[in-house]
Amino acid sequence: MANHHNRESETRENTQRKALWEPAQLLPAPNPQPGWAFRWVRTSILGTFDPTNVSAKFREGWEPCKAEDHPEIPSQSDQNSRYKGNIEIGGLLLCKIPQEFMDQRAAHYKNANDTQVSAVDNSFMKTNDPRMPLFSERKSSISFGRGAK
Repeated sequence: MANHHNRESETRENTQRKALWEPAQLLPAPNPQPGWAFRWVRTSILGTFDPTNVSAKFREGWEPCKAEDHPEIPSQSDQNSRYKGNIEIGGLLLCKIPQEFMDQRAAHYKNANDTQVSAVDNSFMKTNDPRMPLFSERKSSISFGRGAK
C-alpha cells in the first residue's frame, strides 16, 4: 500500500510559520521620510491640557502629522482630543519638522555648549598661578587601569 499525502494538510495556513506575539509599543515610530524629523510633543500632563508646551513647539516649527499620512501607526482617536485627524496617544501628539531645522537647532545648542565650556575654563584658569600651575597642559585624556599582576 502506497503512502498518500493528504493535500489538505499542505495548505499555506498549515505550512506557514505561526506569528509571534509581541507587546504593543507605547509610542510607535513613524516610517522615516527623507528630509523630515519626527517627535512626540506633550499636549497634556495628568489629563490637564498643556497649551504652553504645544504653542512653543509649534513656534519652533513642529507641525502635527495627519493620521492619513501614517497608516503604519494604528491610532484610536481620543474623543476629548483637540487635534482631530492627527495622531495623539496618551497626551502626546506626533509632529514633524524639516530636518534642516533640526540640524540648525543642533548647531545652535552645540555653540551654546561650547561657549559655556569656554567661559568655565576661562574663569577657572584666572586663578592659575605660574608658581603652582593647575595644569601642565590643557588637554584631557582617558587612561585605563593596568589591573592586578
